[in-house]
Amino acid sequence: MSKGKLLAICVVWLFVAGAAAMAWRFFVVGGQERAEELRNEDVLRNTTGQSQYDHDVKFGIDPFSGYAILRSDDFKAQLRQRKIDMTLVDDGADYNQRLQDLQNGTLNMGVFTIDALLKASDRLGDLPAVIVCILDETRGADAIVANKTGVPNVLAMNNTETRFVLIPDSPSETLARVVMNDFNLNKLPTDPFIPVNDPEAILARYAKSKSDSREVYVTWEPFVSKLLEKPEMHVVVDSSSFRGRIVDVIVSSRDFLAKNPQVVEAVVASYFTAAYAYRDQMETLVRTDAEQQNAPLTEEQAATLTAGIRWKNTQENFAHFGLREDGDLQHIEDIIDNLARVLSQTGGIQSDPTGGRSNRLFYEQILAKLKGSNFHPGLSAEQIASDKIELPSLSDEEWGALRPVGELSVPNLVFARGTTRLTNASYAVLDELVNTLNTWPQYYLLVRGNASMRGDLEANKRVAENRAQAAAEYLIQQGVSKNRLHAIGSDPSGSTSVSFVLGEAPF
Repeated sequence: MSKGKLLAICVVWLFVAGAAAMAWRFFVVGGQERAEELRNEDVLRNTTGQSQYDHDVKFGIDPFSGYAILRSDDFKAQLRQRKIDMTLVDDGADYNQRLQDLQNGTLNMGVFTIDALLKASDRLGDLPAVIVCILDETRGADAIVANKTGVPNVLAMNNTETRFVLIPDSPSETLARVVMNDFNLNKLPTDPFIPVNDPEAILARYAKSKSDSREVYVTWEPFVSKLLEKPEMHVVVDSSSFRGRIVDVIVSSRDFLAKNPQVVEAVVASYFTAAYAYRDQMETLVRTDAEQQNAPLTEEQAATLTAGIRWKNTQENFAHFGLREDGDLQHIEDIIDNLARVLSQTGGIQSDPTGGRSNRLFYEQILAKLKGSNFHPGLSAEQIASDKIELPSLSDEEWGALRPVGELSVPNLVFARGTTRLTNASYAVLDELVNTLNTWPQYYLLVRGNASMRGDLEANKRVAENRAQAAAEYLIQQGVSKNRLHAIGSDPSGSTSVSFVLGEAPF
């Protein structure tokens, strides 16, 4: 027999032997191992107690102390009464990963800011999560802080050297984008952001900055207060100045919601019951929670943080979701729509992930079921806090002393040549301005008209003032308080535009 044939026979027998070994392993040994596993599973099942829980919920969260209620003992107790075992999964505020985990079923529910949900949904190219209730809205807990001399107001930020030092994809980035969108900051560089990894890096960046730096620092409490310990620093604008922009919500994966609506309802009911129990103890709860998160707060810091957050109760949620007609709270759909527009216009998202249908991102039926069952978290009635701010009227002297905040970004109004008659295009611009003014309710509005330099100067001054008055009168007709508005004419500079400057009283 040749060596070649002998080698071939050996290879065949080796293959046969290997196949036989694999078959033995798979059918005999594998069968024995599987049988052993089944016996162990049977023993485990027969020696396991009855769980007090009917459902296990995996919930995505991060260390923000505004979520203290979700980590509280009372919330756990409420869930236990409803036979729900909740596992809180802290992902360090990685919203993109959180949304992916909701999509693949690793998580069932979680918390988001609405802006973060829009950004993550845009990047994922899908809407796997839906809002079922609102937790809170920040009212001062996020702020833009800068040097008093270098950046005294928003107007001063309109500079080619201005840079925003912030954490990408955070509510602070959204605060910066809201200001960039609503105010005339046309001199900012194309990319004005200096990204850092954490709030401590913001403090470190400030410590190394020069006295004439044009950097502004965008962060949240308690880091805002830490920056303000420096006497040269001040708040340029914070989240107490506007409405409906930094809003925390509970979301559910759509698949989990479709299969377990009663569990989602029970989680939401448990949260509102716990929130009611802590309604007068939030400062203590926040401080305790911060200590448990290894980020202790002083009493003053806890008080400042708590004052900067407005937690939303059950009745306020009913109003936000259109289940109550009284009150003046924004509908959740309008909040989503406004945020999507801000993010789209400032490059925060490539496109609106809802496709212009903001109702795709919320589901009101969980709250509707609670309302239909006459759900009440406690004995006393919950009140709906008003968002309306009534500014007092100012004298001409007080208007003259008004401290400017910033010029709003408003497209040029179009008037018929040489007249004060507004065109249809101008009405559309002013309608959008009403929405912006509702977002910034605590500021006055100086309406300044302009006119051509050609012809009679005094006549042109009158045209400028009358144009400002025409714009102001239309805003009043659309519901803007006349106390907020003051129309004046400026010396004609050749422009036919009207400018809109927000201001605050210096007293």
